[in-house]
Amino acid sequence: MEFYQVEETTPLRRGIRWIVDVVVVISLAWFVAYGFGTQVKVAGQSMAPLLRGDDVVLMDRLAYDFGTPERFDVVVFEREDHKSNIKRVIGLPGEVVQITDGVIYIDGQRLEAENGLDTSVLAGVAENPVTLGEDEYFLLGDNRDGSEDSRFVNMGNIKRDQIQGKIWLRLMPLLDIGLIE
Repeated sequence: MEFYQVEETTPLRRGIRWIVDVVVVISLAWFVAYGFGTQVKVAGQSMAPLLRGDDVVLMDRLAYDFGTPERFDVVVFEREDHKSNIKRVIGLPGEVVQITDGVIYIDGQRLEAENGLDTSVLAGVAENPVTLGEDEYFLLGDNRDGSEDSRFVNMGNIKRDQIQGKIWLRLMPLLDIGLIE
């Protein structure tokens, strides 16, 4: 027959254990909220029809701490004027982007994409080949006719350190809640 000795805890020991539990819970909540739950309010119509003005989305800040932006990711980046903006990654570091006759080409090959993401009537600076640096991305809004993006000199290519995170979930409006792909 085995006997288990029940250790009596003192009020001080219970208090310390309680404080440790609270600190752990608060730390985990902060990590999840900061990493995966940063709310961003969409301004304008440059990402329509995917995102519309006044939509509220969640940004994953950690996605690019442990990885790199991939083609077609919807990202939040900081512009030169320190305002945040949302666009889609089209060109990756080291690639050459060009828009000819309304078609987007990457390294001379037609971009293969669904939902019209492979076209752009307005070429802007990409009328001529745009060579991306080793830390640069070419970003476009989904609403190609109503988006100020990498096609324009005042925005240009976006450096990696300007990219703040990846959009992954729409919260508002509630009828449209869902994952962003």
